[in-house]
Amino acid sequence: MALVRPEHPNPAARRPRLAVLLLLAFLALQLLVFLAFRAVRPPPAPVSVSTTAVPVLASAPTRRDENDSRCDGGLVYVYDLPKAFNEDLLGMCDALTPMYSLCPYLANDGLGFPAGGTNLSSLLPRQLLGSWYASDQFALEHIVHRRLLSHRCRTTDPGRAAAFFVPFYAGLTVGRHLWAANATGADRDRDCVALLSWLHAQPWYQRSHGWDHFIALGRITWDFRRTTDAGWGGSFLTMPGVANVTRLVIERDPWDGMDVGIPYPTGFHPRTAADVRAWQRYVARRPRPRLFAFAGAPRSAIKGDFRALLLEECQAAGAAACGALDCAEGRCIKNNALVMELFMGARFCLQPRGDSFTRRSLFDCLVAGAVPVLFWRRSAYRQYGWYLPVDGREGEWSVFIDRDQLRAGNLTVRGVLAAIPESRVRLMRKRVVKMIPGLVYSAADGEGLGGGMKDAVDIMVDGMLRRVAEQRPRWRTT
Repeated sequence: MALVRPEHPNPAARRPRLAVLLLLAFLALQLLVFLAFRAVRPPPAPVSVSTTAVPVLASAPTRRDENDSRCDGGLVYVYDLPKAFNEDLLGMCDALTPMYSLCPYLANDGLGFPAGGTNLSSLLPRQLLGSWYASDQFALEHIVHRRLLSHRCRTTDPGRAAAFFVPFYAGLTVGRHLWAANATGADRDRDCVALLSWLHAQPWYQRSHGWDHFIALGRITWDFRRTTDAGWGGSFLTMPGVANVTRLVIERDPWDGMDVGIPYPTGFHPRTAADVRAWQRYVARRPRPRLFAFAGAPRSAIKGDFRALLLEECQAAGAAACGALDCAEGRCIKNNALVMELFMGARFCLQPRGDSFTRRSLFDCLVAGAVPVLFWRRSAYRQYGWYLPVDGREGEWSVFIDRDQLRAGNLTVRGVLAAIPESRVRLMRKRVVKMIPGLVYSAADGEGLGGGMKDAVDIMVDGMLRRVAEQRPRWRTT
């Protein structure tokens, strides 16, 4: 039998009670909705959306990850580009340059083959062999990309990022066409145009017009500044669409404020601060019987070749005072152990300009604990302001010799260097050794070197976040 609830004897009398119950139920429902809304964080805005969905620029500072107390400057988002712009290029390693295969140098996430089993194994302390690789300067893009993917200040939420890294391997894509007999300007620019088309559709690029974006380039800036179709290189850096993007490049254009010079990769890729300190002690204590050394190939086709002059200076000083290494036919690229052994046995190393104003040899010299001798200010002083002490402090870690005075015979390299007091030489070498951590690209993941020690990528991230903060006022006016 069904139970029937009897009607209230006075229906009018139950209305106030019913109204109160409905009101309480409504308020409870509102409270539940409010608490649920606070407990669930809204999903991040998608990166690949229509161009109309542009995120609003937040006035509040970017939040940092709760477990990253050293990322107060903000977080970095790494774009997940189509593979054609980076990963697919690595599969072409045999064809990226005609002089030699890049495959051995792009192995191990761009670090190259380990030094164990190479000539470096007889030169380096056994406990540090695992920190050395056969690295190539053209692998910089891959090295930086790998390091940023696991960097402690990386965020996978673009809505929380203060800076955006574009992992486009522009140096590899342009480099494969530089020596091709039938390559046109369009061939060298095709991937760059496609990359900019993709990037400009991203809402985070549209928000700032690129002011908070950055890219690493594994070739010198002049390889991306072709002014005519028949000229050298690509024209990536002259394209309007990249005008506001910061370019971290191994050689910058001193007249372009969007270029920032970063170190050439050397073979030293330590995993811990302890590895770096062990290397610093090793090079600081290593005997250096020679006053100076020079590694480079003469340029016989160039009238008044300055490298040939330096080789003559070295020969005139005698083998006891100067060591020379002829790097013709890629000898030093194929066997960097020869360069490191030379520099680790000298107090000074000569660093003239190369095919351009900068050379990887400068950083090999510094990592070896030798004091560089420069002849062009653009070789270092106007290049690497984030990494090398400049603005009047150049004399702490380097020697500058007027090349015109040297050409005129008014002085000699040996005479200049021998006249430097030994006490000053010790201070300069001490300063050079202290600089080593910030000039190398760590092989570590996550925390990096640890112990508060920063490598070149840590300095890069710090510098880029400062730069974004400085440029933020331009976003609404450009």
